Amino acid sequence: MEVLDTIKQQIGENPVILYMKGSPSAPQCGFSMRASQAIMACGQRFAFVDVLTNPDIRSELPKFANWPTFPQLWVKGELIGGCDIITEMHEKGELKPLIDAAVQS
Repeated sequence: MEVLDTIKQQIGENPVILYMKGSPSAPQCGFSMRASQAIMACGQRFAFVDVLTNPDIRSELPKFANWPTFPQLWVKGELIGGCDIITEMHEKGELKPLIDAAVQS
């Protein structure tokens, strides 16, 4: 399967997916750690992809998303953003309702 097909399938099959360095329980960079902690604080299950162990996804996703950095949060097939946006949304109370709605629909 082509890498872009894999990415599209992952985004399509998971209402909430985080592309990050490492895993939520063992993040490999501070940005991924902060992003995953904000998402975990919302209390819903979410999918993640470790881009460090998936170099093809790491190289292709930024082109597909038109977003150069990781982490990347996708909700209902739409790119929400990276660490700063995720953290800001969490602090404003906007992240949990977005994730709750995505998971429950």
